[in-house]
Amino acid sequence: MTPTPTRTLRLLTANIQAGSTTRRYSDYVTRSWSHALPAGQKRVSLDAIARLARDRDIVGLQEADPGSLRSGFTNQTHYLAEQAGFGYWSHQPNRRMGGVASSANGLLSRLEPVEVRDYALPGRIGGRGVLLARFGDGDDGLVVAVAHLSLGANSRIAQLSFIAELLSQYPNAVLMGDFNCVADRPEMQALYRHTRLQPPGCIVPSFPSWRPEKAIDHILVSDGLRTLDTEALPAAHSDHLAVAMNIQVPAHTLRSL
Repeated sequence: MTPTPTRTLRLLTANIQAGSTTRRYSDYVTRSWSHALPAGQKRVSLDAIARLARDRDIVGLQEADPGSLRSGFTNQTHYLAEQAGFGYWSHQPNRRMGGVASSANGLLSRLEPVEVRDYALPGRIGGRGVLLARFGDGDDGLVVAVAHLSLGANSRIAQLSFIAELLSQYPNAVLMGDFNCVADRPEMQALYRHTRLQPPGCIVPSFPSWRPEKAIDHILVSDGLRTLDTEALPAAHSDHLAVAMNIQVPAHTLRSL
C-alpha cells in the first residue's frame, strides 16, 4: 500500500496579554495600569513574540489588542503578521473594557485559508469567541479553531458544547487557545465525545509563566492527525507560556502545498 502523503505543520498558541508584562502575582496589582495605558514595553514584547512566531506555520493568539488606547491604537495581530512575515492574518475583537482597552483572538498563517469565520461564544458574561479557519476544500479539509474560554466552569460547559457542535463535522481539526482549565476537566468531555479531537498526549504546564503549574493552554488535534512534539515557550513577558506543537497532516487536507 502506498503511504498517504503528509505535511508537517508547525503550530503555536499564545495568550500574549496585549504585550503587557506580568512576572509575579503582585504585578496584577502594581502593573494594572499597563492593561489600560499605552506606556511600558509593549512594542518590545510584541517584537519578541514575533521572533517566537517566525518559524511557525499557523499561530493562534489570545488577548491581542485590535487597536485601542492601551496598544497605541495598534492592531497587534496585524503588527505581528508583518513583523514575523506571515502572508495571512485574521482577528476577532470580542471584548471592550471601558473604552480604553480591547481584546481579540488572532490567527497568523503562511497557508492561505479557504474561509475564515468567527463566532461569539455563549456564557454568563459576553465577550468570548472562537475564530475558525479552513485550509482545504470540503469537510475533509483541515480546520483550525482559536478560542479563549471563560474562567467559570458553567460558562465553559456551554462554550465547549458550542465548539463541539461546530467541529463535529470535520474529521481533521485543530483547536488551540487559552481554555482556562486542564484537559481532563468534566466540561472538556463534550469535545472528546462529539468530535474527533483527542486529549493531549502530554501535559505541558503553561500558567503562570514565572512558575508554570497549570496546563490550561492547549493544542488539541483530531485522531487522524499525528502529534510529533509539544513544548512550552516564553511569550515575552505574558503571564502565560506559549505552547508549540508540530503535527503531521494528510496532504489532501490542504488546498495547496
